[in-house]
Amino acid sequence: MIDSLHYGGVGEQKIGHIDGIAPGAEFHRRLQVKHNNLHRDTVRGISWLEDEDGSEVADAIVLHGGYEDDHDDWTTIRYTGASPDKDKVKIDGVKRLLRSQSWEYQDNAALKRSYERGYFIRVIRGWKGDSRYSPINCYRYDGLYEITDIRTTPSKWPAPDGTPIKICQVDLKRLPDELQDPTSVERQISDLLERQEERLQEEPSEAEPEAVGEEGDEDSDEEAPVGEKFPETRRVKVQRLVRDDAVIRNVKRLHGGECQACGLRLVGPGGKPYSEGAHIRPLGKSHKGPDVEPNVLCLCPNCHVRLDIGAIVIDDDWSIIVRAGAMGGNLRPKLKRHPKHKIHLDYIRYHREWWLSQVDPSAE
Repeated sequence: MIDSLHYGGVGEQKIGHIDGIAPGAEFHRRLQVKHNNLHRDTVRGISWLEDEDGSEVADAIVLHGGYEDDHDDWTTIRYTGASPDKDKVKIDGVKRLLRSQSWEYQDNAALKRSYERGYFIRVIRGWKGDSRYSPINCYRYDGLYEITDIRTTPSKWPAPDGTPIKICQVDLKRLPDELQDPTSVERQISDLLERQEERLQEEPSEAEPEAVGEEGDEDSDEEAPVGEKFPETRRVKVQRLVRDDAVIRNVKRLHGGECQACGLRLVGPGGKPYSEGAHIRPLGKSHKGPDVEPNVLCLCPNCHVRLDIGAIVIDDDWSIIVRAGAMGGNLRPKLKRHPKHKIHLDYIRYHREWWLSQVDPSAE
């Protein structure tokens, strides 16, 4: 297998990570995804480039509410190949195929070639994908995946006229975390850039002109929330990767730094709120929780600790269950939610059931 994490120039489209962009980086529109060389197109799901021998190989896919045969389980993905526009139609908002797919089609052939050559694939998730992993009204780069298998298989759904449909199907598996994270040196650079960015945000500056979509760029003009702000596109040419905590920042920004559990909003002398992003299902190896918005809460430091030690758990109706008392800091009866922050009950249930199976924290 080639060292697909490293070949290619700084910031250019290539196989593997794109320089300066770490998993978790979020982008407002597909046009920004394209400009950062994560994907070659603003509409198609499969991205490809020319390999050294001139043949086309896939380098990225987008998960954004595709075919019903798709299945996303974060660490593993079952992905349906592509078809020409003339071979598909939307019925009641659902994408359906009119005829079977072929591995000869350009995008599918590129995916197959990447499988044969052992090339890794960048996965970008949009907000219309699986609700357990989708970002908040944007696109998020979620790291590198390996294609583990390909097949031609019957679709769950026939064509509108009842004709059976065969699809090109691909299985992908996420690479281990050590291949997804920046080096320690790059983290130090990231921290420095983050502090610099915060200082710049505190200083008045002229507004930058809004990017204009390309002609025929359907996806770049998709619905976006009015007044919603997203992380600016960032290009960094001095290191391979930069840690981007966009997932947590997105959640904290949406809640304005207010604790979802107790309502406390800590504000520093400069007027900037302080809060913490708390993962409901932990990220550690034993829990394997994903670093995605539906798995993150905006909490004050005290409530963050209480959640982490199981002193509070959350019921399916969003009621906060107190399992161990604390002096001061009254909790809300129910977790405060934001309509754009789709917290998934799978993570709430995992956290609650895991802690209820452990020793009562009040007994320690």
